Amino acid sequence: MEIPDIPVLSLIFCFLLLAVPLTISYAIKLNIIHVTAVSVTRMTTQLFLVGIFLTFIFDLNNGLLNLAWLLMMVFTATYTTIRNVDLKMEKLFFPMLVSFAVANLSVVLYFNEFVLDLEKLLEARYLIPIGGMILGNSLRGNVVGIGGFYEDIRRNENRYLYNLSLGAKKYEALLPYIRKCLRSALRPTLANIATAGLVFLPGLMTGQILGGASPILAIKYQISIMIAIYVSTVMSTTFCILSTIQTTFDEYGLIRKEIYKEKKRKKEYGHHGH
Repeated sequence: MEIPDIPVLSLIFCFLLLAVPLTISYAIKLNIIHVTAVSVTRMTTQLFLVGIFLTFIFDLNNGLLNLAWLLMMVFTATYTTIRNVDLKMEKLFFPMLVSFAVANLSVVLYFNEFVLDLEKLLEARYLIPIGGMILGNSLRGNVVGIGGFYEDIRRNENRYLYNLSLGAKKYEALLPYIRKCLRSALRPTLANIATAGLVFLPGLMTGQILGGASPILAIKYQISIMIAIYVSTVMSTTFCILSTIQTTFDEYGLIRKEIYKEKKRKKEYGHHGH
């Protein structure tokens, strides 16, 4: 069974669906028309460019080039994670880059070797799509985990300093915050795992069924990839928090305030009475 093609006209019909949220936005002044247009345009452009480049990579299927592409994805994921939290790049980028690379590459390579049993470990058709799924999901977990961890420390700094003053070691004082943020980071992934099949059909499974695979084979792939996603999210979030602590806290266990971005204050305009 071949996957039916989507011609340009059909794709235009798909874009016409956007009239629904845009109309709602206009009617209730939701102010998402511009951001929707920009986001959809960026997505379309980026995906078509990536599709063209991946066609070249898949045809060439060079192991080192495939790995380089995946490392570029890791680099981008690290940058995106830090950009989406109120933290500066300087102190966090390198430790988070290493943490992302170690966690995600080890899970992807393990998956290709022992679950899929591939003859060619760096096969482009498997390495890049599976790496992208695992990396994308662990990115979301890290945005919640890293952002929540440092925001929690800033919000409860007095309590943290009090624990230090009572003689707690740095990691002892930080452990409650690490636990809390890891639970928050993993909650969406665990919810997806618990409801897969009953509430929604995951993307990989849907894609394989549309591609003609039997539902049972698609299920086996989906179970395997969701376990891999969960493991990589746990590993990368834990590694990112633990590795960044080395650069964001001084030798006395105090948080370096310069890691936080200065929040822009909104100007308030008041009306003066006459």
